[in-house]
Amino acid sequence: MKRIFLFLVLGLVCHAGAADLPNIILTMGDDHGWEETGYNGHPYVKTPVLDEMASSGLRLDHFYAGHPSCSPTRGSVMTGRHPNRYGTFAPNWSTRPEEITVAQLLKKAGYACGHFGKWHLGPVKKSSPTSPGAMGFDEWLSHDNFFELDPVLSRNGGKPEKFMGESSEIIIDEAIRFMEKARKKGKPFFVVVWYGSPHEPYSGLPKDLALYDDLPGKHPDKKVKLTSNETGRQVQRPLGDVLRERFAEITAMDRSLGTLRNHLKKTGAFENTLHWYCGDNGTPSSGLVASPFRGQKGQMYEGGTRVPGIIEWPARIGKGRHSDVKSVTSDMLPTLCAIAGVPLPKRPLDGINLVPLIEGKMKRRPSPIYFWSYDTRREAGLKLEPYLNDDQQTGTTPLVKLSGNIATRNFKNLIHPKVTPGDLVGDRVAVDGDFKLVIRGKNVKPSSVELFDLKKDPAEKKNLAEEKPAQVKKMEEGLNQWQHSVMKSLTGADYQ
Repeated sequence: MKRIFLFLVLGLVCHAGAADLPNIILTMGDDHGWEETGYNGHPYVKTPVLDEMASSGLRLDHFYAGHPSCSPTRGSVMTGRHPNRYGTFAPNWSTRPEEITVAQLLKKAGYACGHFGKWHLGPVKKSSPTSPGAMGFDEWLSHDNFFELDPVLSRNGGKPEKFMGESSEIIIDEAIRFMEKARKKGKPFFVVVWYGSPHEPYSGLPKDLALYDDLPGKHPDKKVKLTSNETGRQVQRPLGDVLRERFAEITAMDRSLGTLRNHLKKTGAFENTLHWYCGDNGTPSSGLVASPFRGQKGQMYEGGTRVPGIIEWPARIGKGRHSDVKSVTSDMLPTLCAIAGVPLPKRPLDGINLVPLIEGKMKRRPSPIYFWSYDTRREAGLKLEPYLNDDQQTGTTPLVKLSGNIATRNFKNLIHPKVTPGDLVGDRVAVDGDFKLVIRGKNVKPSSVELFDLKKDPAEKKNLAEEKPAQVKKMEEGLNQWQHSVMKSLTGADYQ
């Protein structure tokens, strides 16, 4: 009887602890650049919900995606680690089954964990060792890559099925159903909503397209390359027509965020729900029209990695404020673990705990942020063995954009058994305080070294490398030391 009583007491204590935990929602736009919001002054795009979130929550004015492309950034969210540590070098490079995710950690704290939308860290089918289910999510309605109107999605790894309607609305409705199930069970929820918008090819509902009917006339001459919704292959189209469709997608995504917030308010969950919105990389060339930054998606300049960032949590962020403290998607895992009282994994992490920033106590980031676009051509030249077999890496959910002649996506990850000096190549960056070091080049000897003062020169126009050689040397040494740590992780040393 004493033992039964003890179990009952422990159960009540755990339930009380879980009840005090905040709900957590991570939402992410696909290819949504920093400038593409109303609150950041875009001349065209309409984002009233994001604007409201930015005015009432914590606006992270200097927030970075972990990489200038999608799969790697998503890996950084899940693991708190730079994606090169586990071979997620580029889009369609999977994560590894041994990685420890924020979903797995929060589940230990009593959270119900759900994923909805783009996954892109491996196939979403049930048999995949890197599916959302394998990486800690209780339920998922997900796609291997991105999706448009009437998306084809897989529920809990099952056979893909088509869902008719606007994709942002579809995945938010599914997320809300999951939240309600968790609420009825008395469990806090951890929900990840990764939109397929506004990734090209673009499409929109008539009511959203109508908001931007004037854009074709404002940009009649310039043409941009993107995917055709009809053929799945690359075409050239007038920029104004393309922007009309892209901004319609952003507005629809914004509206779905309003649906989510309204549901939280209606059910009384709004006050104690932490909602963190961001983009996964900078704006692509097909959407560039008003960026204040140098570069674009795929590049290491601010235009490639700086994205919208907002944390809304009324219980802890009582009134709107903004911060210039530099933060990055790798910070999400350590921050959420601190909030949930979960110990961090015993392996190298690249993110930091931002709870002091949420509390208004952090005025400066205590450590640098590092970026690195590993040269994947080198991996192919080394003829490395695959980390997972072909069946484990074969995707099932089709999309408009063809890969060769295939409408689905297959993934890869390679075994990298040892580190050599030639591994430390590719464009890499260190951001430390106001200074940013950009080293470009595919070879051991860099093609260029640039140093910028981001406070005085956010557009990265004036290279200070020759004026400040000591600063360059200091940052380069830190970057090189960090790269060696990353490569050690890549060999699998962290899993031993």
